[in-house]
Amino acid sequence: MAAITRLQQLQLLHPPPLTLRRSLLFHKPKQLTRSRPRSFSTSPILCSNNSHNTPESSASTVGANASIVGDLLDYLNESWTHFHATAEAKRQLIAAGFHLLNENDEWDLKPGGRYFFTRNMSCLVAFSVGEKYTVGNGFHVIAAHTDSPCLKLKPRSASSKSGYLMINVQTYGGGLWHTWFDRDLSVAGRVILRGSNGSFVHKLVKVKRPLLRIPTLAIHLDRTVNKDGFKPNVETQLIPLLASKLEEASMETKEKSTTTSSKAAHHPLLMQALSDELNSNIDDIVSIELNVCDTQPSCLGGGNDEFIFSGRLDNLASSYCALRALIDSCKSPGDLSSEQAIRMVALFDNEEVGSGSIQGAGAPTMFQAMRRIISCLADKYVGEGAFERAIRKSFLVSADMAHGVHPNFMDKHEEHHRPEMQKGLVIKHNANQRYATSGVTSFLFKEIGKIHNLPTQEFVVRNDMGCGSTIGPILASGAGIRTVDCGIPQLSMHSVREICGKEDIDIAYKHFKAFYQTFSSIDKKLNVDS
Repeated sequence: MAAITRLQQLQLLHPPPLTLRRSLLFHKPKQLTRSRPRSFSTSPILCSNNSHNTPESSASTVGANASIVGDLLDYLNESWTHFHATAEAKRQLIAAGFHLLNENDEWDLKPGGRYFFTRNMSCLVAFSVGEKYTVGNGFHVIAAHTDSPCLKLKPRSASSKSGYLMINVQTYGGGLWHTWFDRDLSVAGRVILRGSNGSFVHKLVKVKRPLLRIPTLAIHLDRTVNKDGFKPNVETQLIPLLASKLEEASMETKEKSTTTSSKAAHHPLLMQALSDELNSNIDDIVSIELNVCDTQPSCLGGGNDEFIFSGRLDNLASSYCALRALIDSCKSPGDLSSEQAIRMVALFDNEEVGSGSIQGAGAPTMFQAMRRIISCLADKYVGEGAFERAIRKSFLVSADMAHGVHPNFMDKHEEHHRPEMQKGLVIKHNANQRYATSGVTSFLFKEIGKIHNLPTQEFVVRNDMGCGSTIGPILASGAGIRTVDCGIPQLSMHSVREICGKEDIDIAYKHFKAFYQTFSSIDKKLNVDS
């Protein structure tokens, strides 16, 4: 993306009135009402800072032609890591009236109630119980993931080369690592702090200023790079530069109290940046878990502001659309009055590395929650197979970003399955079950779109190419739940900077919201196994 102009910087530092800001950011303000859920305390260049509304207070203004794109941009700019994405989802749910549960405690649930819990602050399950719910009724679930390919600090990150302080990193997921070069980078994640009473405190941290950079080699020293391609060694050449050794000597003089173990594991300069952000002593930081993050803010782009340029669209765009759809589908007292099912969102971690973790979709988190919910609501019910019958009546939408057709590489798509931006959700098919979509689940999901005049597209990978996968097959096979895999089309997937269509965000949100509101009535019209 081109550098931010001086005029844009002035607009960010001294924002004009809300109505004018809408017209500056969106050329058609009447078609895109911005109902900001939060005003973040970040530097102006990183966030739009447009409103103090919460999803609960702003949802009443959301009409048929309203847009959540502005709110998504705020969510993306807040959610530098999977931890921050989960924490922001938690904040929005509480603001919307959802009750926070703890997996360690007994639950007391009621029909018409709205609840959620987090695990590891990187996985979240939220649900609302229909007032007409009876034991054995199903769950209507949208599942997505909070993680994205990135660089993570190694347990011992401090190193130095040729007079520079360097930060050792691990590659997480299948990223396009060449896109991380020559970017203004920083760190974010979580730390464990030692409390004054001997306890330990979990806190999230984000260093907003550009702190790191991975410089490319000058073409004068690599004359064949444009012909042979840029192929960096991810162990030896993908190491962010922090500072010069002169700064290290200065920091060591200032921080006499820093422990030997902290110095050995991480540069004092890095630890000082963290402690400044946390307003704590360096010695109180007992553990860190940090990602390297791009500091460039998410924004609208394109000649007509029709695109979203951002990191982590895969898969925070799906996560936010699902979260917002659940919140808005039960914001009013009457929204659950005739609902017989339980509406649920499940946001998992570690999808990019196979989901095999306690906070990933490979763990039984969602299904354990379902069993507990059924048990809590069973009251004096003594019948047989409540959970099993509920699963057979349930439906899962696995929402992960999809491959839009690339205009410069059209031959990478199967000729008749080339999803385009701004044309709706993509339903993913794969005969070898890399996606969990079946003819039945595809029909039911498309029927929702048809009833609400929402477009859908379909994707099949070429027979001569490998096919990626999602959490859909993992969850579908976990307990035998009907599943459709779908996603918002995008370009530059797994790049440090991705792109998707503005209109597709609103279409996805509306489709997900319609799923919650109408699936019960649609599902009754089709019986496959009777």
